[in-house]
Amino acid sequence: MAGCRSDSGAAPLSLNSLTAIADGVPEDGAETCPLPYDMTEAAKAAGLDAKAGPGSVREDDAPVATAEGGKRAKAGEALAANPGALVSCMFHIGQEDVQVYVVATRERHAIYPLTPVVSSLASVSAADAISYVEKAGAAKAGEVVITDSGNVAAVRLKLDGDGDAVLLVGARQAGTASLDRKQISGLTEALVAQVQ
Repeated sequence: MAGCRSDSGAAPLSLNSLTAIADGVPEDGAETCPLPYDMTEAAKAAGLDAKAGPGSVREDDAPVATAEGGKRAKAGEALAANPGALVSCMFHIGQEDVQVYVVATRERHAIYPLTPVVSSLASVSAADAISYVEKAGAAKAGEVVITDSGNVAAVRLKLDGDGDAVLLVGARQAGTASLDRKQISGLTEALVAQVQ
């Protein structure tokens, strides 16, 4: 499983474990995703038969993984105000780039730092992005919430211990993604099962 951590005996996801993972990602990013995703298996579970793997098909020099928060958090940033961490991993399915974000925070509303990501991927206004993140943040753990554009899905995760966490999946930008709502939902559900 190139580009992913193969760790079948991984501990349950917690705020502390995600923060430690984020702190371990170099400032300029990493060539592998530090979370136990298997995009090939997730794609199969979503009914996709294209070749899947780590990294972008559009940007050869882009890192596979980046991180924010944790020890990097600076005063005034969202992940300093509501302490937590964010790990982002880039994958591809065929010619489709798929971004996977996991964010965990001490208090509710872990999804809030992803508002600009939602706005960009879903091609919506800031107000519409805020409306979506509020809806996704209020959803029950395990419930997939898809944007109107159909190319972004979020799920609140159950953490081991206190805190709030969200997994968000985005496929390219609205109007250019080849994955449909059902595929995005299935892919998101499969990735959630891999990290919980």
